[in-house]
Amino acid sequence: MTQLLEENTLKALQNKALEIRKEIITMVHRANSGHVGGSLGATDLVVALYYHLMNHRPDNSDWEDRDRFVLSKGHCTPVIYAVLADCGYFPMEDLKSFRRPGSHLQGHPYQPITPGIDASTGTLGLGISTGVGMALGGKIRNKSHYYYIICGDGEIQEGQAWEAAMFANKYKLDNVIAFVDRNYLQTDGNSEDIMPLDPLKPKWESFGWQVMEIDGNDLQQIVGAVGKAKEMKGKPTMIIANTIKGKGVSFMENVVKWHGTPPENKDFENAMKELDHGI
Repeated sequence: MTQLLEENTLKALQNKALEIRKEIITMVHRANSGHVGGSLGATDLVVALYYHLMNHRPDNSDWEDRDRFVLSKGHCTPVIYAVLADCGYFPMEDLKSFRRPGSHLQGHPYQPITPGIDASTGTLGLGISTGVGMALGGKIRNKSHYYYIICGDGEIQEGQAWEAAMFANKYKLDNVIAFVDRNYLQTDGNSEDIMPLDPLKPKWESFGWQVMEIDGNDLQQIVGAVGKAKEMKGKPTMIIANTIKGKGVSFMENVVKWHGTPPENKDFENAMKELDHGI
């Protein structure tokens, strides 16, 4: 693939991803609750978007012409909260209140109370449906911004996701750039054992989407795919991002246990040592 990111930019994004992974581990350990595996796996996607690709203003979270981001796999809030805090949407100190009673940082994104959150999600399938509806609104208002959506692969076993796919095709929503976080693991096990999705690329193509498949933990490939998506006119784009659940922590990688299990003290210490070594 053509080199899209200069070496210094790539290194800065890689270091940022490591910092965000440390925040994810810390938040979930402190709360003794939360989804660590999928958050770690999706970190490179969210970092590429917020630190390089998206137009957004942390000092004005309601800026009308900002790009929108919808975390359809809403249980993976640790990654988006860590990024939003680091960008300056709210104080880093707030991360200590993750999943605490009265906190604005609940287990699933809640748009009315959390600066930087563009859509409330949690019920699987709801986020992509909300996102394409928002994108149609943008089209009607002749807006040029993009709507970025990250779905889980277990999530798109829901029929609602495919209704959204038909909707986006019907209305030619080329302002939609979506991702399937394809790690093959969900809370009950391997997605192909529970409800097979493969072959996934031709499925989305048959619904009228432009489809690409990338390594979702490779920042160069993420940036390149989004650039290609922006060149597409007249149809939405789905990027199948093959990721490693638990990416960055060796004993969490590709282990279904870490879908929603918080790390105990020893696991937390070992994870942080690995991530410190990575930086």
